[in-house]
Amino acid sequence: MNKTITVIKGDGIGPEIVSQAMRVLDAVAELYGHAFTYQEISAGGNAIDQYGVPLPEESLQKCLDCDSVLLGAVGGPKWDGVEPARRPEKALLAIRKAMGLYANLRPAKLFSQLSDASPLKPSIVAEGIDFLVVRELIGGIYFGARRTETVDGKTVANDEMTYGEDEIRRIAHVAFQTAQKRRRSVISVDKANVLDTSRLWRRVMEEVASEYPDVMLSHMLVDNCAMQIVKKPSQFDVIVTENMFGDILSDEASMITGSIGMIPSSSLGEGTRGLYEPIHGSAPDIAGKNLANPIGTILSAAMMLKYSFDMEKESAAIEAAVEAALNDGLRTPDCMSEGMSLLGCKEMGDAIIEHLKNQK
Repeated sequence: MNKTITVIKGDGIGPEIVSQAMRVLDAVAELYGHAFTYQEISAGGNAIDQYGVPLPEESLQKCLDCDSVLLGAVGGPKWDGVEPARRPEKALLAIRKAMGLYANLRPAKLFSQLSDASPLKPSIVAEGIDFLVVRELIGGIYFGARRTETVDGKTVANDEMTYGEDEIRRIAHVAFQTAQKRRRSVISVDKANVLDTSRLWRRVMEEVASEYPDVMLSHMLVDNCAMQIVKKPSQFDVIVTENMFGDILSDEASMITGSIGMIPSSSLGEGTRGLYEPIHGSAPDIAGKNLANPIGTILSAAMMLKYSFDMEKESAAIEAAVEAALNDGLRTPDCMSEGMSLLGCKEMGDAIIEHLKNQK
């Protein structure tokens, strides 16, 4: 199988972590008889530096003319002073919208080897943390109308949250179909006691639920959900929610797993093509120092093989290689603990590739 992957190494630690994920993909290609062709593009801060815009047209076109996109991270304090319309993060919003990537899937899974790194009490961790946040990605307040105006001599800013029932319906189907492959439970998160968009969200979720009688649907207000994630995370299987709530809750969920550097994500639309990235930022303070954790990016590549390329066994092999490296006591600085062996970014990539090869 030959697949073309558009690569956005991005800013900060992006080039380091993406390079390790590409090495793992190359090892998969060699071991399983595939061919991956990479086309690297500029996006984010580095694109601003080179071209004056966060996403040149040529870069966007290569995202549209590929089988999937692998991303490191974009942004950093260097570009904080850039005008809002040209900020590095605008590149991600534009790619998601152009590719029609309306569903973001972000797992929150605690590797047993890292249980001591979770900030939660051992009694809570012992119950297990393994759930998935399905976030609507191209609607809501992030894409709504906005304006800043002067009223009675004072500045007033407005950001509009808008959802149509078709937008809600399609993300609902993703959540229910995902739950069918897991533990068949969906918790829909909203703020229906206050927001009209949430009341519509809840109604549509109920309608779609009737098409999935094998999946249990329940509802939870977003503030309660934020509390329950740290109080009893084992109760969750699939959480589905709108864009802003999903952004906040998925970041909270990632922190209870011990290290934000371990968590991958996928953004999908109607077809098989998607965008895959770790959830952490560009971490410019450690960029170029071989200190970054590449596992979140490597597991993002594994998700790409599974969800976009239908390479289930290859994806599982990468996940097993990561588990084996952790079982060996290998750690990067973000999840280092007493008695473990400290590795740099490249060395962790080496170890995972070695375990990958040992499986064949």
